[in-house]
Amino acid sequence: MNLLMQNDEIINKINQLLIEEIEIDEDQIRREADLKKDLGIDSLDFVDLFVIIESNFGFKMKAEEMADIKTLQDFYTYVINRVNPN
Repeated sequence: MNLLMQNDEIINKINQLLIEEIEIDEDQIRREADLKKDLGIDSLDFVDLFVIIESNFGFKMKAEEMADIKTLQDFYTYVINRVNPN
């Protein structure tokens, strides 16, 4: 049995969490969307997102790791690499 999540499963889960927990409109969710400018994710939302990701994916996010994450694709890549380390 493969315990690793598939990349599309991770992306779909992130999208659902953004819609349900952070209240992002589904039509705003695009890979190239800027987390702050396009999605309106502010510092409080990032704190919520950290908690949500930790509880759903089982790892702790660190604020300093988010420095280079600008777009939703960056965020997908970050979570995928943490969930399925090589």
